[in-house]
Amino acid sequence: MDAEWGVDQSVLESLFRLAASPAGEESDRAYRRAIAELCTAPLFTSEVDPDTVQLFQLETISNLLTFGELLDKPGVDEVEQVVEASAGLANYLDGLVEGSVYSHPSEEAHRQYLADLADRASEGYFASRHFAVETVCHGALKVLPDSAGLLDSSTGRELLALCEDFSEELVTTMQWLRMTSR
Repeated sequence: MDAEWGVDQSVLESLFRLAASPAGEESDRAYRRAIAELCTAPLFTSEVDPDTVQLFQLETISNLLTFGELLDKPGVDEVEQVVEASAGLANYLDGLVEGSVYSHPSEEAHRQYLADLADRASEGYFASRHFAVETVCHGALKVLPDSAGLLDSSTGRELLALCEDFSEELVTTMQWLRMTSR
Protein backbone atom coordinates (compact mmCIF):
# COMPACT_ATOMS: atom_id res chain seq x y z
CA MET A 1 0.00 0.00 0.00
CA ASP A 2 1.42 3.38 -0.98
CA ALA A 3 2.39 5.40 2.09
CA GLU A 4 0.84 8.64 0.78
CA TRP A 5 -2.54 6.96 0.67
CA GLY A 6 -2.45 6.95 4.46
CA VAL A 7 -4.35 3.66 4.69
CA ASP A 8 -3.72 1.91 7.98
CA GLN A 9 -2.84 -1.72 7.20
CA SER A 10 -4.25 -2.85 10.56
CA VAL A 11 -7.64 -1.36 9.65
CA LEU A 12 -7.70 -3.35 6.41
CA GLU A 13 -6.70 -6.52 8.24
CA SER A 14 -9.43 -5.83 10.77
CA LEU A 15 -12.02 -5.51 8.00
CA PHE A 16 -11.06 -8.90 6.59
CA ARG A 17 -11.18 -10.50 10.06
CA LEU A 18 -14.55 -8.92 10.83
CA ALA A 19 -15.96 -10.06 7.48
CA ALA A 20 -15.07 -13.62 8.51
CA SER A 21 -16.56 -13.30 12.00
CA PRO A 22 -20.00 -14.56 13.02
CA ALA A 23 -22.81 -12.29 11.92
CA GLY A 24 -24.40 -10.16 14.61
CA GLU A 25 -24.96 -6.65 15.85
CA GLU A 26 -21.60 -6.43 17.62
CA SER A 27 -19.55 -7.54 14.61
CA ASP A 28 -21.65 -5.32 12.30
CA ARG A 29 -20.94 -2.28 14.51
CA ALA A 30 -17.23 -3.13 14.60
CA TYR A 31 -17.18 -3.44 10.79
CA ARG A 32 -18.91 -0.06 10.42
CA ARG A 33 -16.38 1.53 12.82
CA ALA A 34 -13.47 0.06 10.85
CA ILE A 35 -14.98 1.36 7.59
CA ALA A 36 -15.40 4.80 9.13
CA GLU A 37 -11.76 4.70 10.21
CA LEU A 38 -10.64 3.57 6.75
CA CYS A 39 -12.61 6.38 5.10
CA THR A 40 -10.62 9.00 7.04
CA ALA A 41 -7.45 8.02 5.13
CA PRO A 42 -6.04 10.71 2.82
CA LEU A 43 -6.71 8.32 -0.10
CA PHE A 44 -10.36 9.38 -0.07
CA THR A 45 -9.54 13.08 -0.50
CA SER A 46 -6.93 12.76 -3.24
CA GLU A 47 -6.85 11.86 -6.88
CA VAL A 48 -5.05 8.66 -7.74
CA ASP A 49 -3.93 7.56 -11.19
CA PRO A 50 -3.39 3.91 -10.28
CA ASP A 51 -0.93 1.50 -11.77
CA THR A 52 -1.99 -2.15 -12.06
CA VAL A 53 -1.13 -3.09 -8.49
CA GLN A 54 -2.77 0.03 -7.08
CA LEU A 55 -5.87 -0.71 -9.15
CA PHE A 56 -6.19 -4.11 -7.46
CA GLN A 57 -5.72 -2.49 -4.06
CA LEU A 58 -8.34 0.16 -4.79
CA GLU A 59 -10.81 -2.43 -6.10
CA THR A 60 -10.26 -4.55 -2.99
CA ILE A 61 -10.93 -1.54 -0.77
CA SER A 62 -14.03 -0.77 -2.84
CA ASN A 63 -15.28 -4.32 -2.30
CA LEU A 64 -14.72 -4.03 1.45
CA LEU A 65 -16.82 -0.84 1.43
CA THR A 66 -19.53 -2.50 -0.68
CA PHE A 67 -19.53 -5.45 1.71
CA GLY A 68 -20.09 -2.95 4.52
CA GLU A 69 -23.08 -1.50 2.66
CA LEU A 70 -24.64 -4.96 2.82
CA LEU A 71 -24.93 -4.51 6.59
CA ASP A 72 -27.34 -1.62 6.09
CA LYS A 73 -29.17 -2.78 3.00
CA PRO A 74 -28.64 -6.47 2.29
CA GLY A 75 -29.53 -7.43 -1.22
CA VAL A 76 -28.70 -9.83 -3.98
CA ASP A 77 -27.48 -7.05 -6.29
CA GLU A 78 -24.89 -5.84 -3.80
CA VAL A 79 -23.65 -9.38 -3.12
CA GLU A 80 -23.38 -10.02 -6.85
CA GLN A 81 -21.49 -6.75 -7.26
CA VAL A 82 -18.83 -7.89 -4.77
CA VAL A 83 -18.53 -11.34 -6.35
CA GLU A 84 -18.49 -10.02 -9.92
CA ALA A 85 -15.89 -7.37 -9.11
CA SER A 86 -13.59 -10.04 -7.74
CA ALA A 87 -14.12 -12.25 -10.80
CA GLY A 88 -13.56 -9.25 -13.05
CA LEU A 89 -10.21 -8.57 -11.44
CA ALA A 90 -9.17 -12.18 -12.06
CA ASN A 91 -10.14 -11.84 -15.74
CA TYR A 92 -8.32 -8.52 -15.96
CA LEU A 93 -5.19 -10.08 -14.49
CA ASP A 94 -5.36 -12.88 -17.09
CA GLY A 95 -5.43 -10.24 -19.82
CA LEU A 96 -2.44 -8.43 -18.36
CA VAL A 97 -0.40 -11.63 -18.09
CA GLU A 98 -1.36 -12.78 -21.58
CA GLY A 99 -0.61 -9.33 -23.02
CA SER A 100 2.79 -9.06 -21.39
CA VAL A 101 5.87 -9.23 -23.61
CA TYR A 102 7.51 -11.27 -20.83
CA SER A 103 6.76 -14.89 -20.00
CA HIS A 104 5.15 -15.36 -16.61
CA PRO A 105 7.41 -17.39 -14.29
CA SER A 106 4.60 -19.91 -13.73
CA GLU A 107 3.36 -19.96 -17.31
CA GLU A 108 3.90 -23.69 -17.77
CA ALA A 109 2.14 -24.52 -14.47
CA HIS A 110 -0.77 -22.28 -15.50
CA ARG A 111 -1.04 -24.05 -18.86
CA GLN A 112 -1.01 -27.43 -17.12
CA TYR A 113 -3.71 -26.32 -14.66
CA LEU A 114 -5.96 -25.27 -17.54
CA ALA A 115 -5.21 -28.49 -19.45
CA ASP A 116 -6.15 -30.52 -16.37
CA LEU A 117 -9.51 -28.76 -16.30
CA ALA A 118 -10.09 -29.93 -19.87
CA ASP A 119 -13.46 -28.65 -21.10
CA ARG A 120 -14.35 -26.98 -17.78
CA ALA A 121 -11.92 -24.08 -18.38
CA SER A 122 -13.51 -21.40 -20.51
CA GLU A 123 -11.46 -18.57 -19.07
CA GLY A 124 -7.81 -17.87 -18.36
CA TYR A 125 -5.81 -19.23 -15.48
CA PHE A 126 -6.67 -16.67 -12.79
CA ALA A 127 -10.35 -16.58 -13.74
CA SER A 128 -10.47 -20.39 -13.59
CA ARG A 129 -8.70 -20.45 -10.22
CA HIS A 130 -11.03 -17.74 -8.93
CA PHE A 131 -14.07 -19.72 -10.07
CA ALA A 132 -12.75 -22.89 -8.40
CA VAL A 133 -12.14 -21.07 -5.11
CA GLU A 134 -15.51 -19.34 -5.29
CA THR A 135 -17.28 -22.65 -5.96
CA VAL A 136 -15.64 -24.35 -2.97
CA CYS A 137 -16.47 -21.36 -0.75
CA HIS A 138 -20.13 -21.29 -1.81
CA GLY A 139 -20.51 -24.99 -1.13
CA ALA A 140 -18.84 -24.82 2.26
CA LEU A 141 -20.60 -21.67 3.41
CA LYS A 142 -23.96 -23.41 3.02
CA VAL A 143 -23.03 -25.91 5.73
CA LEU A 144 -21.43 -23.53 8.23
CA PRO A 145 -23.66 -22.82 11.22
CA ASP A 146 -25.00 -19.24 11.34
CA SER A 147 -23.51 -18.73 14.78
CA ALA A 148 -19.96 -19.55 13.66
CA GLY A 149 -17.54 -17.30 11.89
CA LEU A 150 -15.16 -18.66 9.32
CA LEU A 151 -12.35 -18.84 11.85
CA ASP A 152 -14.42 -20.89 14.29
CA SER A 153 -14.53 -24.12 12.29
CA SER A 154 -12.11 -26.42 10.53
CA THR A 155 -14.08 -25.95 7.29
CA GLY A 156 -13.78 -22.19 7.60
CA ARG A 157 -10.06 -22.39 8.29
CA GLU A 158 -9.63 -24.63 5.22
CA LEU A 159 -11.51 -22.05 3.12
CA LEU A 160 -9.32 -19.27 4.43
CA ALA A 161 -6.20 -21.29 3.64
CA LEU A 162 -7.49 -21.88 0.10
CA CYS A 163 -8.19 -18.17 -0.32
CA GLU A 164 -4.80 -17.24 1.14
CA ASP A 165 -3.05 -19.59 -1.29
CA PHE A 166 -4.82 -17.97 -4.24
CA SER A 167 -4.19 -14.48 -2.83
CA GLU A 168 -0.49 -15.16 -2.48
CA GLU A 169 -0.36 -16.17 -6.13
CA LEU A 170 -2.21 -12.99 -7.12
CA VAL A 171 0.20 -10.86 -5.10
CA THR A 172 3.23 -12.61 -6.61
CA THR A 173 1.87 -12.02 -10.11
CA MET A 174 1.13 -8.37 -9.39
CA GLN A 175 4.68 -7.93 -8.11
CA TRP A 176 5.93 -9.58 -11.31
CA LEU A 177 3.79 -7.19 -13.38
CA ARG A 178 5.16 -4.20 -11.50
CA MET A 179 8.75 -5.37 -12.02
CA THR A 180 8.30 -6.15 -15.73
CA SER A 181 6.51 -2.89 -16.52
CA ARG A 182 9.51 -0.76 -15.60
